[in-house]
Order: sequence, then C-alpha cells, then structure tokens
Amino acid sequence: MDISLEDIIQARATLQGVSYKTALVYNPSLSDLSGNQVYVKMENLQRTGSFKLRGAYNKIAHLTEEEKKSGVIAASAGNHAQGVAVAATIYGINSTIVMPKHAPLSKVTATRRYGAEVILFGEVYDEAYNEARRIQAETQATFIHPFNDPLVIAGQGTIALELLDELPDVEVVVLPIGGGGLISGVALALKTMNPAVKVIGVQSKNNPSMQESITHQQVRTIKGFPSIADGIAVKTPGDLTFELVKQYVDEIVTVDEDEIASTMLLFLESAKVVAEGSGATPAAAILHSLSHYKNRKMVVVLSGGNVDVNILARTIDKGLVKNGRKCFLTTVISDRPGALAQLLELIASRGANVLAVTHRRETLDIPISHAKVELELETIDAAQVQTIRTLLEENYYRVIIQ
Repeated sequence: MDISLEDIIQARATLQGVSYKTALVYNPSLSDLSGNQVYVKMENLQRTGSFKLRGAYNKIAHLTEEEKKSGVIAASAGNHAQGVAVAATIYGINSTIVMPKHAPLSKVTATRRYGAEVILFGEVYDEAYNEARRIQAETQATFIHPFNDPLVIAGQGTIALELLDELPDVEVVVLPIGGGGLISGVALALKTMNPAVKVIGVQSKNNPSMQESITHQQVRTIKGFPSIADGIAVKTPGDLTFELVKQYVDEIVTVDEDEIASTMLLFLESAKVVAEGSGATPAAAILHSLSHYKNRKMVVVLSGGNVDVNILARTIDKGLVKNGRKCFLTTVISDRPGALAQLLELIASRGANVLAVTHRRETLDIPISHAKVELELETIDAAQVQTIRTLLEENYYRVIIQ
C-alpha cells in the first residue's frame, strides 16, 4: 500500500502556508450530553469551508510540469470541487469540475468563483464521475480523485498531526466516512503514532457503503438514498481506502437523518457554528450511537460547513421537530362559532405558541358539519408536546401529532 506516515508528514510541509491549521475547540454541550470530554476539530473553518483542500492541493502539488499543462479534472458534489479549483488556480493551471445537476447552487457558484469551469451533468455523483472520466480520456487532463488516491489521502491525514500536536492524550477520534479518504489518512497517522487511540467512522444510514463493504470483507456498491449528509453519500468506496479502513479503523456506526439534523441545530445554537450534514455526523454519533463511551477524551472532526441556506432552513425545521421544539398537530372540530377559539385556548393554556392554522371543511375524510384543523406549534420540548396531546384527548379531541 503506497502510503505511510512519512507521506503525511511530507504533505504537511507541502500544505504550509496554503491550508489553515484549524482550531481544536472544547465543546461543553457535546461533553455534557455524552459524558465525555469532547473537542471539535473545526475543518468547517478551513479554506474553502472543508478539509478537502488538503488532499486536492497535495495531489496537484505533485503533478509534473507536463501534467500541469494539460490541466486537471474532477467530479464532485461540492467540497472536493472547491478544493481542486483553489489548488489549480494557485498553480495557474486549468481545472474542470463535473458536478451533478442538482448540486447546491452555493457550491456551484463558489467553485466557479475559485476559477474552475463547471459542467453540470447527471442526477447523482456517480453519473458526474463517469462523465468526468469520459472528458478526461478525451483531453488527457489529470483526474483528481476525491478519495481513492495516496496523495489525496496523505493530505487529509495532516489533520491527525495537528490534533495530536494540541491534544496528544486524545483517546477517541470520530470522523465521517464517504469514500474513505479522510478517515484513511487520519487513522493511518493516528494508529502509527499512538496505536491506543480508537478511530471511529460514521456514515448516514441512507448510504452505509463502507460499513457494508467492511462487513462483507470486499468493496460493495449500495443503492443508497438521498441524505442531508450529501458530502458522504458515496455508493462505492475506494479499494485503497477500503484496505486502510479495514486495517486502521476500529468501528463504523451510522446515524439517521433526524439525528443529523438535530445535531446541526445543536451546533448552531450551542456553538454558533454552521456544520453541513456530513460534518455533523461524528457529533451525532457521539450523542446517538456511541453511548458506550464515557469519560473519554474525544475529538470529532467537523469536516465542513458548506451548506446551502435553503437546505439549512429546512434542516433547522427538521431538527426543531426532532427535539420537540416544533410540532404539527391535526384534529377535527365542530363547524360552529367558537369551536376553533376553544381549541386554541386549550393549547395556549399549556404555553405553546401557534405559528400557523389551516381550517378546512371540504376534505372527504371528515363528517359534514365538522372541520379539519391543522396547527403548526412552537413548543419547549417533547414533554410539552405530550402534555398538549393528553389535554386535548381528555377534552375528546382525536389528535394526530407529527
């Protein structure tokens, strides 16, 4: 396997003055909720907003002069695209990025701003990847793989050197896994320098491709489903990263969409930090999938903060619902004067704030002389939601709460 600790140390020297040494910050909220000492490696504050610049720049720095003349090409849903674009622009070489048609507009715009030509192709990453390979064969540009490349992996591994500089007695490091480039480099460095450190990978339940591959002891391609953790929505992990994960990673866990969304909300409220879905998965795992770890000194790698504002708004709403801070209530009332006011008075008596009311008489699933009422409520927590449900049922309302 053509990668070693020495390659990662060399990559740190290559990245000097290009990538930021991002902060390692103690997080009281994650610590209190998990029962551990939790520190966050803030790669969302990295240049381009994610760790991807490290690997992309290290790869491009090693191109020959002839290769640089032919330019570079990559496929990406967003973060790798921006890393490649910045690195190529620094070296004054042409870059082309193929992105899925529905990639977040903010990432498409940023990639163009960093100097790349962007081609939108396909519905998912895999289709964009195939198109990038087709163009590469025609143009002879160098393909910059997002994860399955020793130089890219070495660049991502520099994160481990930084966190060991600041927290040499770290016991557990938790990272997201998509194709496996980040965790491969970090795990190799950590385990080589301190074999006692536990390295844990996290995937979304919608796209557990590396977990499936490790379970079956061979690289597997999964069907996968859309996820707010779009940066790790990879159907097929790399063969190189698979071998490194198999050798150096202790455990892989998954988190669901609601857990990711509520953790993004937690970062916003408690740490004033924007975490994209992929970046929030390690913290979500600490809160929901790694409860057997207690009183440990842990680091979660917040891998990126590039989230579209529209997605962020929807994610906040989803997180509020998950945490009982917002609920959607449906019931049926008599179609008579004062019936709606009576319902709202009951809800107000328990301290909930009504955000929206929809009152319908025409739906086919309710009797004549009745009306369906759909309410959007702002609540304190899940206990308050249950209190409202109980009160309404005691007053003979049939209630559905989402």
